[in-house]
Amino acid sequence: MANNGLGLMGALKTRMHWHQARQKLLAENVSNADTPRFKPHDLRAPSPAGNGGVTLAQTSPLHLGLSGQNGGFDPRDPKRFETTPSGNSVNLEDEMMKVAQNQSDYQLAASLYSKSLGLMKIAIGKGR
Repeated sequence: MANNGLGLMGALKTRMHWHQARQKLLAENVSNADTPRFKPHDLRAPSPAGNGGVTLAQTSPLHLGLSGQNGGFDPRDPKRFETTPSGNSVNLEDEMMKVAQNQSDYQLAASLYSKSLGLMKIAIGKGR
């Protein structure tokens, strides 16, 4: 089957939906910054399709452990060191940085989607 660009459109649309859902969670984190015992939530980024089955491997015991192993290191899920006496662990600076990055990533995906639509219109003779 020929790659006609529709797979890219579907991927961009899925990515934009993911960013919308993540924005909702991040907004809930910010709005609950003063709620006792509230723990912030986040969505994991979808894994890229077609990575060829490539996985990480710990090839030496001197390497940092992979996530899920003893003392594993996962840069996407930092441990929460800052917890208020009420048990709330929302760090507003971190959450606002995530919101800004998420917004930027969404705008990039939306721009690519728009440009792809424009190219398709030109290709079928409806552009300009």
